[in-house]
Amino acid sequence: MRWVLRSKIHKATVTEADVRYVGSITIDQELMERVGFWPGEKVLVVSNTTGQRLETYVIAGERGSGVMCMNGAAALLIKRGEEIIVMGFELVDAPVTPAVILVDGDNKFLRNL
Repeated sequence: MRWVLRSKIHKATVTEADVRYVGSITIDQELMERVGFWPGEKVLVVSNTTGQRLETYVIAGERGSGVMCMNGAAALLIKRGEEIIVMGFELVDAPVTPAVILVDGDNKFLRNL
């Protein structure tokens, strides 16, 4: 069994950072569906801006809103305006073809990678 990349949103922009929220990352539901993220799923978030890396879980945001909000303590590490990559992994015994998408500066789907 190996942990392999299953889902990835590439070059998203953090639209909000809310320290007061309990915790997680809120992601536009349309983007979640494109890569197969589930609400509550554990994800790795990497900032292309600062190099910060953290694990959190996904909350579905308003469909088509482009929301990419760092919540709770994660908002102290990754701030509004930073470029991020959000990745989900799966423990499997065979190779997986990951769903990988590229988004624009407004977090709108551009293309599959």
